[in-house]
Amino acid sequence: MNNFSAGAAQTEITPPLGTIINGEFVAFYAHTIHDPLYAKALVLQNTGTTLAIVMVDICAMDKEFIKEVKKETTALTGLPAEHILIAATHTHYAGSVVDLLGGPCDLPYRKGLLKKIVQSVVDAMQQLRPARIGFASVDVPEHVVCRRYYMKPGYKAINPVTGELDIIKTNPAGGEAYIDKRASEVDPELSAVGVQSVEGRWIGLLANYSMHYVGDCTNGTVTADYFGVFARHLAAMLCAGDNFVAMLSNGTSGDANIWDFLQPDRYPKEEHQKKEMIGRDLAAKLTEAMKDISWQTDPSLAAVYQEVSLKVRKPSLAELEKAKKTVSQTDYRLINPDPEAMTKIYAREQVLLNEYPDTIEFPVQALKIGDVSIGALGGEFFAETGLSLKRSIHTGKYFTVTMANGYIGYVPPAHEIKKGGYETWRCRSSHINEDGEAIVRAALLEIIK
Repeated sequence: MNNFSAGAAQTEITPPLGTIINGEFVAFYAHTIHDPLYAKALVLQNTGTTLAIVMVDICAMDKEFIKEVKKETTALTGLPAEHILIAATHTHYAGSVVDLLGGPCDLPYRKGLLKKIVQSVVDAMQQLRPARIGFASVDVPEHVVCRRYYMKPGYKAINPVTGELDIIKTNPAGGEAYIDKRASEVDPELSAVGVQSVEGRWIGLLANYSMHYVGDCTNGTVTADYFGVFARHLAAMLCAGDNFVAMLSNGTSGDANIWDFLQPDRYPKEEHQKKEMIGRDLAAKLTEAMKDISWQTDPSLAAVYQEVSLKVRKPSLAELEKAKKTVSQTDYRLINPDPEAMTKIYAREQVLLNEYPDTIEFPVQALKIGDVSIGALGGEFFAETGLSLKRSIHTGKYFTVTMANGYIGYVPPAHEIKKGGYETWRCRSSHINEDGEAIVRAALLEIIK
C-alpha cells in the first residue's frame, strides 16, 4: 500500500518597481523586472508525518521573519514549525526583507511576502496526491570556482575593519596579475530529490548546488538569477507540465562563485547570458543523471530542529570609539561603494554590531526523506563545511541547504577567519566567533545521525 503523498505549488512574489534591493554595500531600487520571482513549496507526507520545504527568490530572510511565517503556516495547516524548512535562494536582485550593510529592509514588501510564502505551502498541501520519490546527483565542476585567492607579493589586500593586510583577497578585480592561486576546494555536486505521482507525472523537484548567484546584470534589475533559469529549463527538458515546481537551493557557497578571475573570458558578457548558459547546462546535466533514478514509494519522513548558542565577535572599546568618530564625519546618503569608502561602510557596521547581544541562537535543522538526508543552516557557509559533512555522513545521499530558517551572514571556519578576506570582515553579516562553524557543524552532524 502506498502511504506516501506529495504536492507542490508556487506563488509569485515579484516586487513592484521602486522596491529596495539589498545584497550590496548600498541600497538599490527596482527599476527593471527581467523575470518573475517565486516562493515555491514542496510538501511530503506519509502516515503520521508531513514535511514542507520552501524556497524563496530572495537574498536573505532573518530568523524572526521566518518564525512568523512558520507560525502562520502552522495555524492554517497544522504543520509543526520544526517540520518546515524555509530558505532563500540568495539572488541579489530581489526585494529586501532584512537590513544588510547599506541596504535597509523594505517594510511593505516584507509584510506582503510573509503571506505569500504561507500561501505557497497552503496551496501545495491542497495538491497532495499519491507519489514516489527518488534521488539523483552529478558533479558539475565547470560552473563553480573558489572566489578567495592567495595573492603574490606586492598586492595589498586591505582589511577595512582592522586597517591591516589580509592574507586572502576575495574577488580581486583589477588585481588579476597578482593572483597566486585559489585558496580552497569547492563542492561541484548538483544533487536533487525528485517527486512524481505514482503514475509517473512530475510533481516537484528540490535541487542543490554550491555556487553563489551569477550577478550578470545592472543593480536594480529584478531577477531570480540562475536559480530561476535552471527551474525553467528543467521543466521543459523533463516535459513536466505547467504544474511542475522546480526549486534550486543554495548549498555551501560562501567562498564560491563563477566570477572567474583566472579565466575571465569563458562566459558571454552580455547581460543575463551567463546565468542563462549556467542554468540551462545544470538543468541538462541533471536531466541526464535522472534517467537512472531509483524510485521509492513509501519513504520514511523525519525532521529535527534545534538552536545552538554562538558567541558574537564585537569591536573592542578602542575600535568602537574610532568607528564612531568615522560615522560622525560621514554622510551615508552620498556614499559611493568604492574601495575608499569601505572603511566608512564598515565603521557603521561596528557601531551597529556593538548593539548586538553577546550570544545568538542559531537554527540547525535536518530532514530525513527515505535514505536521503538534508541539512539546513541559517547562514553562508564555506564549501569546506558541506564537504566535511558529506564525508562524515558518507551515504552519497546528503546535501546542505544554506540561508535556511534564518540568516546571520557568513560563518567561515576558524582558520579562514584568520586569513581575512571579505567574508570574514567583522560586521552584521559576518559576526560569529571563530569557533562558531565547528560548533554548528558538530550540532548538525549529531542530529542527522
